[in-house]
Amino acid sequence: MRPAEVRFYIDADILGLARVLAGLRDDVTYPGDPGATIRKRQRPPCPIESPAVKDVEWIGPVASRGWLILTRDGQIQAHTRELAEVRDHGAKMVALDTSQAHGTFDQLEIVMCRWRQLVDLLQQPGPYIYVASRTRLRRVDLGS
Repeated sequence: MRPAEVRFYIDADILGLARVLAGLRDDVTYPGDPGATIRKRQRPPCPIESPAVKDVEWIGPVASRGWLILTRDGQIQAHTRELAEVRDHGAKMVALDTSQAHGTFDQLEIVMCRWRQLVDLLQQPGPYIYVASRTRLRRVDLGS
C-alpha cells in the first residue's frame, strides 16, 4: 500500500462535503478524518483531530503542509483574526459562496464546477483567499 499525498483540507463547516470528497479522493482530508484507503493509497488520519478546533488554531498547521483549504465562511473578510492567520502562515484558502452553497449537493456542484481551477491554485503560493461560485473564482483582498 502506497501512502497518499493529501493536498486538500475541508473545514468543519462543510463536513458533509468533506466526507463525500474524502470517500472519493485520497488527497482530501478533514478535521476528525480517521484516514482511509482509496485506490490502493493510504491516507493517514488528519492531524486536526476534531471539528471543534478553532480556525485560528488549525490554519497554521494546515498551511504549513501546503494544503488548499476549502471552507464556507461567508464573512471571511470580516474575521480579522482568521485573515491574520491566513496572511501570517501563507495559507491557501477557497471559501464557497454562501449564497449558492446551502447544502452538501450545492457545495459539491460548486467544487466540481471549479475543480480544475482549485487544482491549479495548489501551485500558487499563499497567502490567498478566493471565493468560489458555480460560475467564477474571485480573489479576496487580505488587507495588511
